[in-house]
Amino acid sequence: MQLHEIKSKTRNKSKRRVGRGGKRGTYSGRGQKGQKARAGRRIKPAQREILLRFPKKRGYKNKPKGKRTTAINIKRIIKLKEKIINKEILLKYGFIAKKNDFVKIIGDTKPDFKIEFAPDIKFSKKYVKNNTAV
Repeated sequence: MQLHEIKSKTRNKSKRRVGRGGKRGTYSGRGQKGQKARAGRRIKPAQREILLRFPKKRGYKNKPKGKRTTAINIKRIIKLKEKIINKEILLKYGFIAKKNDFVKIIGDTKPDFKIEFAPDIKFSKKYVKNNTAV
């Protein structure tokens, strides 16, 4: 037996090729011309096309210009029952994230005991007005 003598058991079945004439007419249901009549057609989503037309934004804008200020209410400091308040203590209790952050005491509650604050801690006008003796 040689290669030219080999025959297959089943007949070859050809795939239907759309858009080349045939039983459905000249255009085979594809209409005339245009993207939809072509082979391998793909219509892109309109929303994606619109987004691609806008220019890309680059970088991060509106960065903070200086150190961040953390405002702490005096009521929270009174609950600590500490007589001396400085940045190390505020850092220990989790009031500030970093030691070099600015701290400002706000509120108008008067403490029952004397609290001594470090010189680098600032106060709101409302606090100073109501707690001049502290």
